[in-house]
Amino acid sequence: MPVVDEIREANRSYASDFAKGDLPMPPGRKFAVITCMDARLDPAKFLGLDEGDAHVIRNAGAVVTDDALRSLIISHHLLGTQEAVVIAHTDCGMLTFKDEELQDRLDTEVEFHAFPNLEGNVRAGVKKIEDSSLLPDTFVVRGFVYDVKTGGLSEVT
Repeated sequence: MPVVDEIREANRSYASDFAKGDLPMPPGRKFAVITCMDARLDPAKFLGLDEGDAHVIRNAGAVVTDDALRSLIISHHLLGTQEAVVIAHTDCGMLTFKDEELQDRLDTEVEFHAFPNLEGNVRAGVKKIEDSSLLPDTFVVRGFVYDVKTGGLSEVT
């Protein structure tokens, strides 16, 4: 069975007894998570989240791109988030190449945001959020690395 058929069947089962349609739009715990799209990461599980608790913004590498920052600003100003966490992870594919290599291979100038240092990327993301003139000084942001082998989080300072 093709994967799309499997997920459609799973959704039918999920929707058949769905009882969370009255959750409010703002995240209940007033925070956002910026993390990687890696399939090994399930932020709801490793952060103890339920539906409606947090906004989860995902991209390759948990990079705080302008688009991720845009989502975070909307999350704060329109939906009340007061905190954010940036969570990268060990064994990240974004550490395995350089933008120039992929740009040459694909004959493009698209920026892929590869990085050579995991903790450095987290620190840069936290700083970009802290430095944003569109978020107040009271907005709290912290950085972490998730270990794909142990499931544990380590704070990046």
